[in-house]
Parts: sequence; structure tokens; C-alpha cells
Amino acid sequence: MVRRPLGNHHDGPDTLLVTPETTHTEPVTAETARLASLVASARYVLWDMDGPICRLFAGYPAHQIAGELVAKIDQLGMGGLLKEQERSGNDPHDALRGVHERRPGSDLVLELEEWLTRRELQAVPKAMPTPHADPLIRTWSSLGVRFAITTNNAAVAASAYVESRELTGCFPYVYGRTPNLDLMKPNPYCLDQAIKAMGAVPSATLMIGDAATDLQAAQRAGVSFLGYARNEDKERILREAGAEDIVGSMAQVLAVLRRPS
Repeated sequence: MVRRPLGNHHDGPDTLLVTPETTHTEPVTAETARLASLVASARYVLWDMDGPICRLFAGYPAHQIAGELVAKIDQLGMGGLLKEQERSGNDPHDALRGVHERRPGSDLVLELEEWLTRRELQAVPKAMPTPHADPLIRTWSSLGVRFAITTNNAAVAASAYVESRELTGCFPYVYGRTPNLDLMKPNPYCLDQAIKAMGAVPSATLMIGDAATDLQAAQRAGVSFLGYARNEDKERILREAGAEDIVGSMAQVLAVLRRPS
């Protein structure tokens, strides 16, 4: 397992703040050697968006959106469809999935999914880039590794975010939530779609995610997995789900790419 503290935030799409984390030459340990092997074997990388690339809801909190979604469901007279944990959850997907489970394929689910997509788009301008993610993406892409985004958020929101960071050229393939919520991760559907579109070989493909559902989708798609955990709670959840390789900062991956061969 690879685990080190988070690095500093960077300013702008091309600037990496120089810190001891990024300039210090660390000894090659078993953990860094394992990470280096994982990175070196990846010719294709599938990125979850909210977490590894950015904090989508940094300025428009997910718990606020979740509460607004529950209120909307109540206003439509359908509040009885929700279980208590879905009403009180901090993730808007909790309530959305709950309605889907009880009214699959309904116009109500379609309306709520579209409503959530609009809120995700509203969150994009206030999203916070994950520290070191932008330079990592540019550096890795420049080496010929092909990228796709595979997210449970709306694809249009993911595309809007990478466009705002001038990263569109790095992500020619973006796959996100569809109106059929059964296809959300841990279902590997969006990963499989990306793999097919890129002409990727699963054995040469790496998924980077910060949730147990990302790991489960990667396992089902037959691709390697690298966990990103920005705090101890996220690391614990990933460990309990079975993740073996975890980084606490994208600077660790960037350092591997920049290490002299």
C-alpha cells in the first residue's frame, strides 16, 4: 500500500507549487516500487472525476444538493418512496437511487436525474482541482497514455469541468451517469464503454478512484485499481473494500512519472 500526506493545492491549470514533497528525492521502497510498476504497466487510465480529478462539490456542497433533491421529491408528493437513510444521506445519489429502485424507468426518475445534472453543472465553476491532478494529467498524457473519465456524475458536468481546466484534449472519452441508474458504478458499464472506445486491453488499463464502488467496478471490468484517499476515512473505506494500492496525494504518482529511469 502507498500512503503519504496530501500535497499543496496548485494555482491555475499549469502551475505546480514547489514544495518539499515535490522536490525531495525519496528512497525507493517496496511501496513506491509497487506504485511505479502499477503506473508503468498502464497504457490506458480510467479516471473517476469527483475525487481524483477535482472536488466537484467544493463550492456547492453535495449534502446541500441532497437536501434540495429530497425537498423536490417531497414537493412532487413522492416523499413516501424514500427510506429514512435516503432522506438523510449526504450524497444526492442516495435519494435518486431510492426512487429508481421503487419506480424504475419512470418519468419521475428521468426528471430527477435531469435535475441533478443541472445542479452538477452549477457546481462546476466552484469545483476545486485535486492537488497536483492537473500537472499529473498533462504529464502522463504527454507520455502517450490514453485517458477516459468514468464517473457516476453526469458526463456533461465532467466535460464542462475538464474544459474549464483546459484539459479537454487529455480526455477524448467521457462516460457518466445515464438515465438507467442500474448502470452506475459498481456496475462496470461506463468502464466497459471506455475500454471499447479506446481499443484498450483490460490488462493494460488502470482505474483511479476514491470509492468502494470504483474498486468494485474495476474488478468487474478486469482492470487494475489505484485508490485515492484524501483523508483517513476515505482510506479506511477503500481498505475495507479490499483496495491494496492507495495514494494520499497525486504528487506521489507524479513523482513516479518524473523519477529518472
